[in-house]
Amino acid sequence: MQTTRVIAPIVVGVVVLGAWQLAVTFGGVSDYLLPSPAAILGQVADFGDSMISAGIITGTNALVGLVLGSVFGILLALLAAATRLIDHMAAPIVAALAVIPIVALAPVLNTMFGADSQVGRQIIASLAVFVPVFINTLRGLRQTLPVHRDLMTSYAATPRQVMTTVTLPTALPFVFTGIRIGSSLAVISALVAEYFGGPRGGLGGLISTSAASSAYPRAWAYVLVSIIIGLAFYLVTLAAERVAVRRRL
Repeated sequence: MQTTRVIAPIVVGVVVLGAWQLAVTFGGVSDYLLPSPAAILGQVADFGDSMISAGIITGTNALVGLVLGSVFGILLALLAAATRLIDHMAAPIVAALAVIPIVALAPVLNTMFGADSQVGRQIIASLAVFVPVFINTLRGLRQTLPVHRDLMTSYAATPRQVMTTVTLPTALPFVFTGIRIGSSLAVISALVAEYFGGPRGGLGGLISTSAASSAYPRAWAYVLVSIIIGLAFYLVTLAAERVAVRRRL
């Protein structure tokens, strides 16, 4: 079963790439519309150094956003679960953050923090991560059964002991679900923020520059690096979730 789960996606990927290459080579699809996988991999080989440096910049922005957004999302969810007033106050704020358009916010923050600063992009990534982490964590904190709380009360447990012994372990899978969703959003939001101004060293800026100069295979190569970073973030958070849940059990 484990072998099938690994081999099946690889087979699907090979089939898709093969069909893609055949469609471009023999199907008359123009490189202007869709470069072939061979052309994209050729650009990766030719511009590997710049792609690595750009990937480090984008990955750093996404990582900072993931950490900050997760920390603030979890902390606010803890406060909202403990205090009804904070819960009511946080609800409209989170709803507003959820619908902020990144394409409109990115130029504003890039202008505010300067043309050479990555802070605006990190803030955008943090906001994108904050919402799913807060919502999932708050939902997880409310999953504790009343009978479990009553049992802890009968043992004269303090609120802190109830939180650490019952509430947080129950909420743990929900917390990591939010972080796992946020990991992908962090990379996407960092890319979009880089696309709309600011320092040009990140993947988003280089995708924009390559597309503007009609270097479409190179632009797709930068997209490929972005996909790899996004998958790496997702797999790391997934592994962390499995380790944490296994320890809880």
